[in-house]
Amino acid sequence: MNRKEIVDKHSPMLKMVQPRAPLSIGNGDFGMSVDFTGLQSFPEAYIAPLSTQSNWGWHASGEEHSYTLEDVKMQHYQGAPYPLFPEGKEEAYHWLRQNPHRLQLGQIAFRFYDENGKPMSREKINPITQQLKLWEGIIVSKFLVDGEVVKVETCCDPYQDIIAVSVKSAAMKSGRFAIELAFPSPNIFDQKWEETLKLNWQKEGHKTTLQLHEDNLAVFYRQADDTEYAVQWNWNKGDLKQEEDHTFSLIPSKKECRFTLSFAENKTASKSVEEVFTASRSYWDSFWLDGGFLSFQGSTDPRKDELERRVVLSQYLLAIHSGGSMPPQETGFMYNSWFGKFHLEMHWWHASHFALWGRASILKKSMDWYLATLSKAYQLAKSQRYEGARWPKMVAREGNQTPSPIAPGLIWQQPHPISLLELCYQDNQDPLFLEKYQEIVFASADFMASFVRYDQENDVYDLGPGLIPAQENHMMEDSVNPPYELEYWHFGLTVAIEWCLRLGKEVPGKWIEVKEKLAKPRVKDGIYLAHQNCANTFTKKNHDHPSMVASLGVLPGALIDKDVMLQTLYKVKEEWEWETAWGWDFPMCAMTAARLGELDLAVDFLLMDQVKNTYLINGHNYQHDALTAYLPGNGGLLTAIAMMASTWGFPDNWKVKYQGLKGLME
Repeated sequence: MNRKEIVDKHSPMLKMVQPRAPLSIGNGDFGMSVDFTGLQSFPEAYIAPLSTQSNWGWHASGEEHSYTLEDVKMQHYQGAPYPLFPEGKEEAYHWLRQNPHRLQLGQIAFRFYDENGKPMSREKINPITQQLKLWEGIIVSKFLVDGEVVKVETCCDPYQDIIAVSVKSAAMKSGRFAIELAFPSPNIFDQKWEETLKLNWQKEGHKTTLQLHEDNLAVFYRQADDTEYAVQWNWNKGDLKQEEDHTFSLIPSKKECRFTLSFAENKTASKSVEEVFTASRSYWDSFWLDGGFLSFQGSTDPRKDELERRVVLSQYLLAIHSGGSMPPQETGFMYNSWFGKFHLEMHWWHASHFALWGRASILKKSMDWYLATLSKAYQLAKSQRYEGARWPKMVAREGNQTPSPIAPGLIWQQPHPISLLELCYQDNQDPLFLEKYQEIVFASADFMASFVRYDQENDVYDLGPGLIPAQENHMMEDSVNPPYELEYWHFGLTVAIEWCLRLGKEVPGKWIEVKEKLAKPRVKDGIYLAHQNCANTFTKKNHDHPSMVASLGVLPGALIDKDVMLQTLYKVKEEWEWETAWGWDFPMCAMTAARLGELDLAVDFLLMDQVKNTYLINGHNYQHDALTAYLPGNGGLLTAIAMMASTWGFPDNWKVKYQGLKGLME
């Protein structure tokens, strides 16, 4: 395979403004989205915000610890407290949902002026082309200003939070060009994050200090409440002036302007433009050459190019948005979804593919976050009178549980660290890796073994009541034995037992007993139900995630009857309300079909013609206009593709060439 030729073929080429699909650059811990100018000049032209965000940049309104969960009313299920509803504690409840949230670190933009010195409108700036060169990690933008071509190249350093920009145009000599750096105020959220996607430009509530200004260098110190960070701007030639409290302009004085912007929680780094561009080219060259790869060239299915495009672009997007030192938010660094927090039940969907595509080193970076927050997981389990460590669903970087009408009741994130660590271990089977992460695996399994409830009459262990399944439209008090969660409990305990054996440790008897006596999922009319008490699964509850199918597909299906699952999958395909599904549901169903040998059906799920299965020109999995990027869909796609290519195959009319791909555990 000519990897570069295939990647270049799918490098996005834009010839007009794409309001839902700005291009982005990043390094896994930092990311930036740009408009058609290669900077962030015309955010009003985009539905998706043009953001600059990082994994270290967080802000809490007022102070970081203005409220704690002790200030929130708890509801009790099976004796365990859950912060599900405000019930007279609205202020604390909503503050904790909204804080801390990710910062918008700054916006860098062109400003163009006519011959009278008045700002030029966007209508007078004509896009020509814009291309994201995937093999180099560089965005090349060309547009016209007063008939003069402007060429802009933009990239991000792969190891430090620095962007580098090169601008070339004869128009800059006239002095009618400015490059503006502006600092927004922290977001002020309403109760719905979807209503506050745009940047906030209030002058009050934050402070910008020009700490250092020398020839071709400026360092800015930013402060909002108890949040602080720094930004360093280096340029080749031009004059800097302050426009407003939080706005600064650079007036280039040559036909070529080159500059870097460095963002940091503490001390900024310094690199030349040339160093950043060189580092970007080197990193992405290695990324594409050293990782797994796949091509559908030679297939006769007319959908082959579209599926290959999705595969290539998803690898890039997940590397820059989901490949960092902590689990990502579902929109990565595109903008703040769910108040900028990340959802641990989505971590597997963002990141499992890294290990299957020969990039386990990227996945490993985020696993240390579990070590750093393990004490919080212990505290959560203890507060609910369980053993071990309980991983919450919706969290910021410090790992505290977030109040929510749904999040505290979910449990399917609990085995994720076990599963992800096992994927990492299988990469090179290093005994030192087992030793480093054993506490995460064992503490997670201890909680799982203590969370189940023993049914003495039937001599089985049940999951629930007192949980909300992955299909979130069920009640805490009703949900018992959802299939996916049952199978994941079995799988997680199986892996934890194997870790004990590898390390020469005694296996806790409770783990073995619970694993061997887990209840089986309920079957009605030859179909798996959403959970034991949900007889109306396919009459009233056939919306949101059809997560029962994940129990054989995403997972090996030790508790599952294959014939029953096949009938369940057929029924899901025909009767599910797909407009209510989410992007990862389509690859989830594809994995189930593939494990069952239904390869044509698997491909049909991957390419199902549904809005939630749309992949925009920039590669993002579109859900709706408040969620123009949804990275779990991209991640699920790559996991399904790796599993099919390496293990279960594709239909006969698909010619699949691949290198370095692995499947999940059988």
